[in-house]
Amino acid sequence: MRVILKNLIIVILVLSGTARASFAQKTDKPGNVHMDQKKIVIYQLLPRLFGNTSTANVPYGTIAQNGSGKFDDINDKALTGIKELEVNYVWYTGVIAHASLTDYSAFGIQPDDADVVKGRAGSPYAIRDYYDVDPDLARDVKNRMKEFEALVKRTHQQGLKVIIDFVPNHVARRYHSNVKPTGAIDFGAYDDVRKAFSAANDFYYIPGQALVVPASADTITTALSPLMDHKFKEDPAKATGNNVFSASPKADDWYETVKLNYGVDYQDGMKAYFSPLPPVWTKMRAILLYWAAKGVDGFRCDMAEMVPVAFWSWVIPEVKKVYPQIVFIGEAYDPKTYETYFNEGKFDYLYDKVGLYDGLKKLIRNESSADVSVIPAARTLGNAAYENRMLRFLENHDEERIASAGFAGQPEYALPAMVVSATLSGGPVMLYFGQEVGEPGKGKEGFGGDDNRTTIFDYWGVPEHQKWMNQGAFDGGLLNAEQVKLRAFYQKLMQVSTGSEAISKGGFYEVQLNGNGNNRMYGYIRYTDKQRLLVLVNFDRTQNLETRIDIPQDILNKKPVLATKDLFSGQVVAPVSGNSIQVKVGPVSAQIIEF
Repeated sequence: MRVILKNLIIVILVLSGTARASFAQKTDKPGNVHMDQKKIVIYQLLPRLFGNTSTANVPYGTIAQNGSGKFDDINDKALTGIKELEVNYVWYTGVIAHASLTDYSAFGIQPDDADVVKGRAGSPYAIRDYYDVDPDLARDVKNRMKEFEALVKRTHQQGLKVIIDFVPNHVARRYHSNVKPTGAIDFGAYDDVRKAFSAANDFYYIPGQALVVPASADTITTALSPLMDHKFKEDPAKATGNNVFSASPKADDWYETVKLNYGVDYQDGMKAYFSPLPPVWTKMRAILLYWAAKGVDGFRCDMAEMVPVAFWSWVIPEVKKVYPQIVFIGEAYDPKTYETYFNEGKFDYLYDKVGLYDGLKKLIRNESSADVSVIPAARTLGNAAYENRMLRFLENHDEERIASAGFAGQPEYALPAMVVSATLSGGPVMLYFGQEVGEPGKGKEGFGGDDNRTTIFDYWGVPEHQKWMNQGAFDGGLLNAEQVKLRAFYQKLMQVSTGSEAISKGGFYEVQLNGNGNNRMYGYIRYTDKQRLLVLVNFDRTQNLETRIDIPQDILNKKPVLATKDLFSGQVVAPVSGNSIQVKVGPVSAQIIEF
């Protein structure tokens, strides 16, 4: 079945009148969004990929062959185009200097060793210098930091805020800062390498053993085999970033990184040594303050749960003493830790990956085990009190592209899920560049292979995104009709999500779907005293959702439903009978019903 956007029904009904909450199990009372701000919409992009107009796409190609986007490619036109999606934060991924095989020795930056670099461009999460930016992204390498600062200024002038990655758990094997501020000390500079663990060390060591680069790594990166001579020297070996305390990490380990020591002895019962403060703590505080001083408005904290919560409990308030409005988003995957990382760790927001994302993915893919019960379950996963602080998304750099053959094959299959992600709470929602035009992530780009993702390890052009970019015009001039409709859907959905008080601050009420409802269909009301919205989603591939929705008296506050209105068109969209609304939602469609 071919799902065409014109068949997608987006109906948003607004109920006039006032509301009060008393619904026990199925209802949450209206409350203020965290920090009492407009709903956050984040747009993630990799500058290396975002502005790249090259279409060569040679697997494992060099920067000369495949090109690279630059900071200044993200110009006012590009930012205006991003703002059309009601974005208010831009997450620039891969800004900080990381290990790479590209030679910038003319500028005092040596290429890294292919034995410990993934891909040719390298992973943005193998940081080689916390105080520098990636030279690939600069038009003039000597002025690379000024070019980043100009991007921050440009972003702010467009009314947008800036997020960058903070990677606290690990660094590149050859970490060394060429541009660190006066007084800053490199990680490991004064370590006692004779000790496997010392609270005074920055790294963990395997004394008496040299690092053995995984032999199978060069079979993964065949194109780079001539550069991989297995002569990389690290003696004694350091523990690998994914908590591998061995001199011989495997090819599927994070062998290109080394684990940072926050004062936890992993090999002795996780004993903690936090007083006096481990040196990594104060070094990381200085790094966060350094980037905040450059105008960064928020940090997406990589693998936050791999760093002790005691560190976050200390460092986040330390940074907010100086920059009280700065935002910290934690990449988190264990619901059992959410409450701890919110309360003790002081995070503003955490990922909602294992709850809503994983459940919606099954529905999008039409898997046999898919069930809409995952939607209400996600609201209470960890702790329902933090519902408005969970970051919802359907794509990011770690996840498969929706339009990829391995995920959904067609971007339209995800539209009901996107409605849920954007409207279920007042918490932030995120889009990944190219998602709004159905980028499928095709091709064996390099290290990642043909894995349904857009590579983060290689120099590459992103074909469907390039159609919107249109050689720098950023006007969508090369998009086909279906892509134009898809982007318009995202634009309208984000307008409703950010412009609706009911979504940003409202209570939640789960409606009962009678009629022909099944486990691929779901509905809820978001409401405040001033506004009420009904949202219906149908993930079923073949069956309409046809039912009558009875609006509870407590929501109506004894005022009947007099009229319905589509917020987009202003037209009446559903028959009303008393306090009930008859609805019909087509397959793979959403009626964020408006009454």
